[in-house]
Amino acid sequence: MSENGWPADRIDTGSAHSARIYDYILGGADYYPADKEAGDAMCVEWPALPVHMRANRDWMHRAVRYLAAEAGIRQFLDIGTGIPTSPNLHEIAQQVAPDARVVYMDNDPIVLSLSRGLLTSAPEGRTAYVEADMRDPAGVLAAPELRATLDLDQPVALTVIAIVHFVLDKDDAVGIVNRLLEPLASGSYLAMTIGTADFAPEEIARVSREYAARGMPMRLRNLPEAEAFFEGLELVDPGVVQIHRWRPDGTEPAGIRDEDIGMYGGIARKP
Repeated sequence: MSENGWPADRIDTGSAHSARIYDYILGGADYYPADKEAGDAMCVEWPALPVHMRANRDWMHRAVRYLAAEAGIRQFLDIGTGIPTSPNLHEIAQQVAPDARVVYMDNDPIVLSLSRGLLTSAPEGRTAYVEADMRDPAGVLAAPELRATLDLDQPVALTVIAIVHFVLDKDDAVGIVNRLLEPLASGSYLAMTIGTADFAPEEIARVSREYAARGMPMRLRNLPEAEAFFEGLELVDPGVVQIHRWRPDGTEPAGIRDEDIGMYGGIARKP
């Protein structure tokens, strides 16, 4: 085991990792020198990267509050959870509805080793963690931890946040999301953020090259490609927009420009 309690034989500390880069740029502590080096290099290529990443985190908070408070959702399935950073999704949901139930899913040994931070539910609710690969939707949905926590005959919010830009065309990201949605009850919701280079193409292309050079190729999507994830669903106003423009609530930092944000976000209801 590593000094952090991580399974050392499964974690490559010498290579940068997307979740640890994200954690480093957001001011976390769960990263290694390779992640800091990568994050610093990326911020040189696109100085707005920290603004972009914080905006994604803020979007998650607003989206979950909407789903719990306005849509009345009490069950959440979070795909590609990443390193736990408080407040986590279940903490936001349970602030609104203490009986909310949340299943987190990731296939990353780093997240697995830190998953205790995802399991501190309010007494009225429940949380669980599933180690699975989103590219195997059937395996995700069949996981005993999921089946013991969520009732798929009742509405579920499927949250897929800041992950599909690491799913390449050969793996069919839209098809993966559709297969995850398929068994969910009518009245369920899909909440997604989707990486794009539409607003800062040169800068984000350079960041994408930095990721790819470290073994993390990206597939960024334009607006029609982002909207394709929501086909057949009922989009919540204002539709698929840059994340800082999706229902801002006044808590966002002032002065965010469109060119500071490389992510679309949207929420839609399953009829």
